[in-house]
Amino acid sequence: MKLIKNLQYKKILSLFLKQDGAPFFNAKGLAVGVFCGCFPFFGFQTLLGLFLARVMKGNLFLAAFGTWISNPFTYIPLYFFNYKVGSFLLQNSTDIVFDKNLMIKELWEQGSVFSLRLIVGSAFVGSLLASISGSIVFFLYKRKIKKRVF
Repeated sequence: MKLIKNLQYKKILSLFLKQDGAPFFNAKGLAVGVFCGCFPFFGFQTLLGLFLARVMKGNLFLAAFGTWISNPFTYIPLYFFNYKVGSFLLQNSTDIVFDKNLMIKELWEQGSVFSLRLIVGSAFVGSLLASISGSIVFFLYKRKIKKRVF
C-alpha cells in the first residue's frame, strides 16, 4: 500500500515537473490556482482558476493543480484561518460563538459581515500564498532549464 502511494506521488510530481513553458508561464498558472483555491467557492475553484489562468496566459494544468490547496482535509483550518485574518484586517472581533442555535441566528442576521470577513481574509491569504508558491515554482522551473542547458 505504501509503495502504491509513493508511486502516485511520484507520478503527480513528474506531471508537475514535466510541464512545458517558460518559468513565468508555469508560475502564473500555479499562483492563480492557489489564489482561487483559498476562496470558499466549493466546486467552482477549479473553474475559476482555469478561467483566470486562461485570461492571464498561465499554465492551465498547474492552475487546476494549485486549487487543490483546499481539499476536504484543509477546508476547516484554511477557512477558519482566513476568517480570523479577515476579522483582524477589518478590525473586528475574531471571537466566534459555537453555540449551534446562536450561530445560525447570527449567520442569518449578520451573514454579510461574516462573508465579508471570510472573503477579505481569503483574498489576503490567497495573495500571500500565491506569491510564495508562484515564486517557488518560478525558481524551480528556472533551475530546471539551467540544468538542461548545461
